[in-house]
Amino acid sequence: MESYRNRAAHNERIRKKKKQKKHIRIFILILLLLIMAGVLMVLSLVNKIDEIKNHPLDNITVNEGLADGNIKDYTNIVVFGVDSRANALHENTRSDSIILVSINNKTHDVKLTSIFRDTYTRIDAHGYTKINHAYSYGGPDLAVNTINQNFDLNVHDFVTVNFSALSNVIDALGGITLNIHKDELKWVNAYARDVAKINGMKYEKIKKPGKQTVTGVQATGYCRVRYTSGGDFTRAKRQRRVLTAIMAKAKKSSPLRLYRVLNEMLPQIYTSLTTQEILHLGMYLPFYDIKNSRGFPYELDCHRASDGIYYDFPTTLSSNVTKLHKKLFGTVNYKPTKTVEEITAGMGY
Repeated sequence: MESYRNRAAHNERIRKKKKQKKHIRIFILILLLLIMAGVLMVLSLVNKIDEIKNHPLDNITVNEGLADGNIKDYTNIVVFGVDSRANALHENTRSDSIILVSINNKTHDVKLTSIFRDTYTRIDAHGYTKINHAYSYGGPDLAVNTINQNFDLNVHDFVTVNFSALSNVIDALGGITLNIHKDELKWVNAYARDVAKINGMKYEKIKKPGKQTVTGVQATGYCRVRYTSGGDFTRAKRQRRVLTAIMAKAKKSSPLRLYRVLNEMLPQIYTSLTTQEILHLGMYLPFYDIKNSRGFPYELDCHRASDGIYYDFPTTLSSNVTKLHKKLFGTVNYKPTKTVEEITAGMGY
């Protein structure tokens, strides 16, 4: 009897071990399939990245004497938004929006700074004029150099998108959440209708103000509104809100949805970033946290110049640059370079 029980127990242990081994084999198979699927997705994205309109910035300059030791701890990338009417990513179109994205390499905190497009700056070979003209005159090379020279920055990379790409990315995310104010509503709808017509997309009217999920076309229309209190300054704030909302939605999205977003976005952008750099930045998406969002210059005077054109005059450029380095990089009492001082003097201050 005892021998029978021992055999039965022995057989039961063997049966359990076989079952466990079967489960382990199934688990390993599923894991291998997931890994293979992940590899295939990454390879697919790499192929998409290869479709990017890539433009290395080989002739970028940084002001001589730039001595801000803290700036080296940040990755600074400028995002240019160009008008979808022109639909040109390279040059011969003014940058409708300019947003400096500053990423702390240690904490992964992100700061967004809109450079107002009417800011009075010096552009090489073109004299003093609005900063958004730089992209039209010489594409991203001249635009990035203008930013570096006027604001004592060390930007070496850019991303350019048009309004069609912005709409597509937001739709791929399943929309984003925005708070549409009452005084914005009619203008958002008007611009959204315009965006839909230009890009051959579906237009859906927003019926009432308030916090709500909006489509890509609606969000792009929101980005373009400038006929409310604050004019272009408020529009720049809206653009930063949309970028913040996109990042917030992306952080909550599944890997499959993010794959779809990147699959949609990558072929539509024009950038200096390499495949490896894009993948490296993407790895830290869950850790990015937008800590600050401001417009620049911080202090300015908007008036008509002798040429009859309205500009946003920094008051002064030098003092604004000092504040910029404190707010972005934590540098106290930053002393602008000789180049910035010369540009400031040329403005007549």
